[in-house]
Amino acid sequence: MSGIHLEHISQHFGEQIALDDVSLTVHEGEFFSLLGPSGCGKSTLLNIIGGFLEPTKGVVYIGDQDVTALPPYQRKTGMVFQSYALFPHLTVFDNVAYGLKVQKKKKAEIKQKVMESLSLVQLEEYAKRMPHQLSGGQQQRVAIARALAIQPSVLLLDEPLSNLDAKLRKNMQTELRNIQRNVGITTILVTHDQEEALSLSDRIGILGEGRIQQIGTPLEVYRQPNNRFVAEFIGQVNLFEAVYDEAGSTFTVPHLTQSNGQHVQLKPAGHKRKREKYLLMLRPERISISSVKEEFQPNHVTGVLADVSYIGHSLRLVVGLDKGEIIVHASDAAFPQLPEVGETVHINWQPEDVVFLDSKVHT
Repeated sequence: MSGIHLEHISQHFGEQIALDDVSLTVHEGEFFSLLGPSGCGKSTLLNIIGGFLEPTKGVVYIGDQDVTALPPYQRKTGMVFQSYALFPHLTVFDNVAYGLKVQKKKKAEIKQKVMESLSLVQLEEYAKRMPHQLSGGQQQRVAIARALAIQPSVLLLDEPLSNLDAKLRKNMQTELRNIQRNVGITTILVTHDQEEALSLSDRIGILGEGRIQQIGTPLEVYRQPNNRFVAEFIGQVNLFEAVYDEAGSTFTVPHLTQSNGQHVQLKPAGHKRKREKYLLMLRPERISISSVKEEFQPNHVTGVLADVSYIGHSLRLVVGLDKGEIIVHASDAAFPQLPEVGETVHINWQPEDVVFLDSKVHT
């Protein structure tokens, strides 16, 4: 196993800048996800690590070795592609054995390593089957087994679950994490699925506009995003552009007005350095909602339900104000009967749930 270290990686395609001075370290044995919207440079960065693309600038280290100029087969990396890229004319056994045969391993060693790899993904009994005889999830596991058979130092995964249906995708996320833990291999997953990254990763790197916006644990990037880009990309969020009222020690939100004509005011647990405007974040699940006004709440707003979406385990509620709206996520158990559009509701939240953000994308 080896860690990965990238120093000042840039990638230009003509006038287009796909990656702009990206530096990061992935620790040995870590499950690290690169998360971001389509076209942000995730797969480009993964291909640079794997040796399929040479960076315009920068250096790639795997372990202590500078591998920037080395071809893929000399980097000791295993790659699993979005399409799985299995050879349709080869059996499962021969697909997994392919890399070992390229390395000119002996037959006995090939058989042993192939069966060990198939055992890791629980497909020993499928060794003689052809790819078309397998389900999507089984094909995905064969692709992982093939990548692991060559005993790489690093496993690279380029959106390997995106072709699976929702239920199978959830199951495969669990299996993928279990496989990674059992092998202990340094793993980088590229995905645009935020839930997938949050559930699988030790740490996450958020890519946007060709740059790393934030690196942190799932808890850190969700609860304490660096900036607006990260906050809006991960989960749903209420963002408030606010002005600090020193006299009342509150933050006034000009774009949110209640029916009484007053602007919504926020009372966070603290505030940053003094400036004219602030960007504040409040996650929808941190908001309490009731048909009855609760007394002595530091943050309270009255509104009318503008939309109710039921998604089984929870409800997504849009509370309309005289000007603007606030999104609320509530547990299904909190409502014996579904609330109706047009109902007057009262919402409140705790001061510590209001998070300060940088107003600009972090660079």
